[in-house]
Amino acid sequence: MDKDKHSQEEDTRPFVAPCRAIPPSAPLRWLRKGWQDFRAAPGPSLTYGVIMVGVSYLITAVTWWFGNIGLYLGLISGFVFLGPILALNLYGISIQIQQNRKPGLAESLHQARHCIGDALTYTVIMIVVFLIWARAANLIYIFYPVNEWHWQDIALFFGVGSSVGAVFCAIIFTASAFSLPMIMDRRTDMVTGVITSINAVLRNKLALFVWATLIGVCLLAGLLTAYLGLAVLLPVLGYATWHGYREAIDASEWEARFELPPEEETG
Repeated sequence: MDKDKHSQEEDTRPFVAPCRAIPPSAPLRWLRKGWQDFRAAPGPSLTYGVIMVGVSYLITAVTWWFGNIGLYLGLISGFVFLGPILALNLYGISIQIQQNRKPGLAESLHQARHCIGDALTYTVIMIVVFLIWARAANLIYIFYPVNEWHWQDIALFFGVGSSVGAVFCAIIFTASAFSLPMIMDRRTDMVTGVITSINAVLRNKLALFVWATLIGVCLLAGLLTAYLGLAVLLPVLGYATWHGYREAIDASEWEARFELPPEEETG
């Protein structure tokens, strides 16, 4: 009887979680909250950040070894595509902070295991997209070679590559902006999370454009500091994404994985 009642409750749930209106200034507030979480958990945050910096250096070393800039663009883009999965641990740390517990990476790994099935589904999809983009990046390198390094060739190569990459990144950003935080927060499936994310992005285009721009600026700052800045910026962005989800999405129709205080109302 209880099982039938539970099934009926699931059938009455909406196909997509409703989103709230997001003002264009909201992403700045998310970054501020992300920085507050970083300060509340400096040890786990820096550990995560240093690991990501190491991965960045590894990607660069592989590119240097094989001497193919097209490979570099593909690997960097793949890192961007799969980055949201790696941020699950950061969401776990934010959850621990909101629960007034001492944050730790081990506990966040344990929390992430609760949604590992849907996370793996997302990973498979992202790997397929990454392979398509990696192939496209190599084709761009073939059709627009820059071996002689004339500035006209370089400008054309990066112009075409950036345009194609921007399309892929826009698709991934729209699908992942709020989907992974949602499956970490609620007992739902990845399809619902992705549709919820797409709906929220399309209904708040300006605010999410600001958010995507801030992410791009932070990543560029990390690159300009020889990746060292990513040790701080990546954790802050991960925490900010969690707070953005909590502020933007009303997922109360789904059962919570972890008990959390309600998000404060903000203007």
